[in-house]
Amino acid sequence: MSNDNLVAHFQAYSAWRERLADTVAALRKWLAEQDLTDAQIDLRIQHVLERLKDDKLNVAFVAEFSRGKSELINAIFFADYKQRLLPSSAGRTTMCPTELLWDPTREPCIMLLPIETRATDTTTTEYKRYSDEWKVIPLDTSSGEGMIQALQRVSETRRVSVEEAERYGLYDRDDEDNVLTVHDDGTVDIPAWRHAIINFPHALLEQGLVILDTPGLNAIGTEPELTLNLLPNAHAILFILAADTGVTKSDIEVWRNHIGNTQGRQKGRLVVLNKIDAMWDELKGEEAVEREIAQQVETTAHLLGLDPAQVFPVSAQKGLLAKVQHDQALLVKSRLPQLERALSDELIPSKQEIVRDATQSELEDMIQATRDILRGRLAGVREQLTELKNLRGKNQDVIEHMMAKVQQDKQDFERGLQRFQALRSVFSHHTNVLFSHLGMDALKQEIRDVRTQMANSKFTKGIRHAMNQFFRDTHANIAKASEQIEEIKAMMEAMYKKFADEHGLKAASPAPFSTLKYTKELAKLEKAYNDHFGTVTVYATERFSLMAKFFETVAARVVHVYEVANRDVENWLKAVMAPMETQVREHQLQLRRRLESIKRIHKATDTLEDRIAELEQMEKTILDQLADLNDLHTRLIESLAYDASHERAVVWA
Repeated sequence: MSNDNLVAHFQAYSAWRERLADTVAALRKWLAEQDLTDAQIDLRIQHVLERLKDDKLNVAFVAEFSRGKSELINAIFFADYKQRLLPSSAGRTTMCPTELLWDPTREPCIMLLPIETRATDTTTTEYKRYSDEWKVIPLDTSSGEGMIQALQRVSETRRVSVEEAERYGLYDRDDEDNVLTVHDDGTVDIPAWRHAIINFPHALLEQGLVILDTPGLNAIGTEPELTLNLLPNAHAILFILAADTGVTKSDIEVWRNHIGNTQGRQKGRLVVLNKIDAMWDELKGEEAVEREIAQQVETTAHLLGLDPAQVFPVSAQKGLLAKVQHDQALLVKSRLPQLERALSDELIPSKQEIVRDATQSELEDMIQATRDILRGRLAGVREQLTELKNLRGKNQDVIEHMMAKVQQDKQDFERGLQRFQALRSVFSHHTNVLFSHLGMDALKQEIRDVRTQMANSKFTKGIRHAMNQFFRDTHANIAKASEQIEEIKAMMEAMYKKFADEHGLKAASPAPFSTLKYTKELAKLEKAYNDHFGTVTVYATERFSLMAKFFETVAARVVHVYEVANRDVENWLKAVMAPMETQVREHQLQLRRRLESIKRIHKATDTLEDRIAELEQMEKTILDQLADLNDLHTRLIESLAYDASHERAVVWA
């Protein structure tokens, strides 16, 4: 009794993505065959194809200990193994953030990052680039028992001194709960591993699903990578509560600060009220039990500020048992199918929308640019045809006059080219200024300076000052870049208008470019910092260690934001200049062809009809190319608009 509905959704989404990639590849092939591509266009299409190929769907499971989180993952994704694949028992089983994915370039294995790496300032993301830092355990996928034993390694712990635990940011003397965990000999238990990656050829993982299993709510505060990277980038988050404990204060804080939002319903954010089987009571009767569960759902929704439809009461343990034993009645009673349906209904459409928007904006721009080139060529050919047809029966004086006129047009345009070259020089200067505001070297130097200030200032006031200045500087740089972008846009608009007025080139307005998404991302990082450390006033070794780790993760995210901004700005600058360069090149080519045609006719009038026939054939070829391009555009629109849920309906038909 596998999760056919969820599998069908994923298969439909994968089929849509493959169909879209085939359409993009067909466009790329046609552009090459028609000699309508260049290195820049080909690189952009290659980027789109790679993005479609490497597309991932990230689902995160977040919960406090003993909420049945690992059991829920087993029930939804791994019931076909007829046993618990992930460790799932009373108490704490997931000791570190664990990613389940499939990378076909690696053998099935478990990669474990030692907890000692928390003593460094290097982020988990950075460590992923260096495989020799990880302990690799082979995974025998042919043996269920062997896999279970290997996966138990993720739950390993180490007993260390309180001082060592503090150095890793895993112990706080001011936390009463931490004090209770100290053994008689003064030691505490900590996770043996900082992060785990399970590379596993499961059917859904092979299609791009990535599952993130988090190690309890306290890890969200102690592992900045979760707070600033993994959770914000998850396409769906399942927040698991237990029906027998209800919503705790820490649950509400984590929901408000890291998962939910203030705007109400948010796509891909689901709350699971697990362990409803603890409320099953035959003495009460089904109706009474249903009322109690409904009341728990209402209370949970109210405390989290949600629509009750976003809260899903389930029994993961009974759902897993029902799937293993093929017990349909128990499966229905567990309510697991409703959650699975909601997960697929939330995840797939929202992810498809993201991929669709990114792909469409990129390809529509290239198709329109190609259409403009063909239309420009068609206009030029038709202009030449009109000129040459008007020469039929004319004497040599008229032809010489026509040749002189074209030569004058060519000379006027060449003077315009001088202004164009001057524009390129000014454009280059503005571009250099723009990239100076987004400079990676300057940003990395500022990060090094803040790191030094934090190390030298053992008091939180100095650390907060360094962090606040860092955020002010990064915000200011983005703001200056935005101003420079507007200057470039205004300059290009004026130049487009001037060339349109003087030479009849198509008047175009450069595409707008907004830096808002980078500003919002920086604001999110700053808010996360303020939420965690904005009011800390007392010096403590473990708090300083955590602040240092938090800064390193913040810095890594800011570097990523700047890298994306640099790439986006570079693409925008090319898109701004490329249409004018193309129009100038095409106009220059058309003038040269017109002059050559009239020169040939001036020397031998018998070539006039041959040249007219040649141009008419060129006209037909361009019209055919435009028709083909329109067909490809239609295919692309159909592929983009295709709804994966329709494919699911076909699968179920």
